[in-house]
Amino acid sequence: MGLRLFFFGLGYSAGALIRRTPAIEPSGTARLDERVAQLRAAGVEAYTFDGTRADPGLEAALQRAKAIVVSIPPRGGQGPLDRYAEAIAAAQNLSRIVYFSTVGVYGEHGGGWVDETAATLTRSERGLARLADEARWTEAGRTRGIAVDILRLPGIYGPGRNALDKLRRGEARRIVKPNHVVNRAHVDDIAEAARLVLSRGLPGQIWNVADDEPAPPQDVIAYAAGLLGVPAPPEEPFDTSALSPMAASFFAEEKRVSNAKAKALLGFTPAFPSYREGLSALYEAGEGRSV
Repeated sequence: MGLRLFFFGLGYSAGALIRRTPAIEPSGTARLDERVAQLRAAGVEAYTFDGTRADPGLEAALQRAKAIVVSIPPRGGQGPLDRYAEAIAAAQNLSRIVYFSTVGVYGEHGGGWVDETAATLTRSERGLARLADEARWTEAGRTRGIAVDILRLPGIYGPGRNALDKLRRGEARRIVKPNHVVNRAHVDDIAEAARLVLSRGLPGQIWNVADDEPAPPQDVIAYAAGLLGVPAPPEEPFDTSALSPMAASFFAEEKRVSNAKAKALLGFTPAFPSYREGLSALYEAGEGRSV
């Protein structure tokens, strides 16, 4: 028998985990009916859940799960725990919950390295909501007597979501803020870290999942341009760039995220230790070569 996983949020990272782990028997949720139809056509037991509507059969699938993987961000209104706390508490086979969070909860650390013991200094609305969600899921697991792992994720890239495609679409910008670096991870490395967490049977805990090299975002765009053989966009000083509030928020805090714990305890080794390996592999696979 395979590993029955229920995914609250059958999105990008969940899809990578399913593709890379044939033993998984997946079920889970998506917000849109069209997405649910696509997933069912691909053989995934999918149900609509958008915080208000929920398909019949969702609760029964949830109660069959050996583990739950949560990638739905806190949006306000009814989340999974608001709607399904009792079903989760009653799931007899359930042994682990894995919650995909964000390294944004660490907030501002002056560009220093942060590990899982670092203070969570975020003051942003999104970061505080994530911390509250981490606590709720951890408490739900504690009440149920099962392990809860928090995977704190950085910027995610991979097939269809990368600097190569942004360049081809004409959307790439090289915003330069002195000494600013961005933490990132290839979606396949995130999937591998999740697989290890699900398979190792360690006590539930917090894990940073990132590559080995936090790097300036303008360097990533320049490297992608070199792969494609196109001119890199001109550098734009951060102070005079017109950015949306969401885009500007990614430049607001400085930290370097350490993956040393996952390497030491899980045996995690990023297949793409920096953006160079990740983008080169994506280029070889054809990413960014056509609009």
